[in-house]
Amino acid sequence: MKFYCIPTCSTCKKARDFLDSLAISYEEINLKEETPTAEILIAMSKANDISLDKFFNTSGEVYRKLELKDKLRDMNDEEKAELLSENGMLIRRPLLIDQDNVLIGFKQAEWDSYFSEM
Repeated sequence: MKFYCIPTCSTCKKARDFLDSLAISYEEINLKEETPTAEILIAMSKANDISLDKFFNTSGEVYRKLELKDKLRDMNDEEKAELLSENGMLIRRPLLIDQDNVLIGFKQAEWDSYFSEM
């Protein structure tokens, strides 16, 4: 299980505490230093039937600075995935990848449901 996060992010800390409380084993990866590849993002999008748009941190400074709100609708999935893979600050965090499953952002109820099925 790969846990992509920004170590100082409060939402990421909540997710980390959640995983630790369940004694879930994971590899923590700093999104500022290493991002998932475009291929991984596309595969996760397709396997989970989630639009790549959901992977974007729409409230982030980089997203706003690049004016992506207007540009994303004209981009194809390959372009979106490449953009995400080039800058971890564009990715909604945390991002938890477990084999072919992905959880984007930390929503306690969603994570509870996912881990209760394991």
